[in-house]
Amino acid sequence: MPEEARKRDQLIGVFALGCLLLNPPLLDLFSGRTVLGWPLLYVYLFGAWALIIAVLAIVIERRRRHDRVEGED
Repeated sequence: MPEEARKRDQLIGVFALGCLLLNPPLLDLFSGRTVLGWPLLYVYLFGAWALIIAVLAIVIERRRRHDRVEGED
Protein backbone atom coordinates (compact mmCIF):
# COMPACT_ATOMS: atom_id res chain seq x y z
CA MET A 1 0.00 0.00 0.00
CA PRO A 2 1.47 3.39 -0.94
CA GLU A 3 2.52 5.63 1.92
CA GLU A 4 0.06 8.39 1.00
CA ALA A 5 -2.89 5.98 1.00
CA ARG A 6 -1.83 4.57 4.37
CA LYS A 7 -1.68 8.04 5.92
CA ARG A 8 -5.07 8.90 4.46
CA ASP A 9 -6.50 5.74 5.99
CA GLN A 10 -4.99 6.64 9.37
CA LEU A 11 -6.60 10.09 9.26
CA ILE A 12 -9.95 8.52 8.36
CA GLY A 13 -9.48 6.18 11.31
CA VAL A 14 -8.87 9.15 13.65
CA PHE A 15 -12.06 10.76 12.34
CA ALA A 16 -14.00 7.53 12.94
CA LEU A 17 -12.54 7.29 16.46
CA GLY A 18 -13.70 10.85 17.15
CA CYS A 19 -17.19 10.08 15.88
CA LEU A 20 -17.33 6.99 18.07
CA LEU A 21 -16.04 8.70 21.21
CA LEU A 22 -18.40 11.67 20.83
CA ASN A 23 -21.47 9.63 19.91
CA PRO A 24 -24.52 10.67 22.00
CA PRO A 25 -25.43 7.14 23.19
CA LEU A 26 -21.91 6.77 24.59
CA LEU A 27 -22.08 10.22 26.17
CA ASP A 28 -25.26 9.23 27.99
CA LEU A 29 -23.24 6.66 29.96
CA PHE A 30 -21.29 9.48 31.63
CA SER A 31 -24.12 11.89 32.48
CA GLY A 32 -25.36 12.38 36.01
CA ARG A 33 -22.23 11.27 37.90
CA THR A 34 -19.37 13.25 39.41
CA VAL A 35 -15.64 12.72 39.92
CA LEU A 36 -14.10 14.84 42.68
CA GLY A 37 -17.01 17.26 42.31
CA TRP A 38 -16.67 17.56 38.53
CA PRO A 39 -19.37 16.17 36.26
CA LEU A 40 -18.10 12.92 34.75
CA LEU A 41 -19.42 13.95 31.34
CA TYR A 42 -17.11 16.99 31.28
CA VAL A 43 -14.13 14.89 32.37
CA TYR A 44 -14.89 12.33 29.66
CA LEU A 45 -15.37 14.99 26.95
CA PHE A 46 -12.10 16.69 27.82
CA GLY A 47 -10.25 13.36 27.91
CA ALA A 48 -11.71 12.20 24.59
CA TRP A 49 -10.91 15.56 23.00
CA ALA A 50 -7.32 15.38 24.27
CA LEU A 51 -6.96 11.80 23.02
CA ILE A 52 -8.18 12.73 19.54
CA ILE A 53 -5.75 15.66 19.36
CA ALA A 54 -2.84 13.52 20.59
CA VAL A 55 -3.50 10.74 18.06
CA LEU A 56 -3.92 13.29 15.27
CA ALA A 57 -0.64 14.98 16.23
CA ILE A 58 1.18 11.65 16.16
CA VAL A 59 -0.17 10.78 12.70
CA ILE A 60 0.62 14.23 11.27
CA GLU A 61 4.09 14.39 12.83
CA ARG A 62 5.01 10.99 11.44
CA ARG A 63 3.93 12.19 8.02
CA ARG A 64 6.06 15.34 8.27
CA ARG A 65 9.07 13.45 9.58
CA HIS A 66 8.77 10.87 6.80
CA ASP A 67 8.43 13.60 4.14
CA ARG A 68 11.51 15.40 5.48
CA VAL A 69 13.61 12.21 5.39
CA GLU A 70 12.51 11.46 1.82
CA GLY A 71 13.29 15.04 0.74
CA GLU A 72 16.86 14.78 1.98
CA ASP A 73 17.69 11.73 -0.16
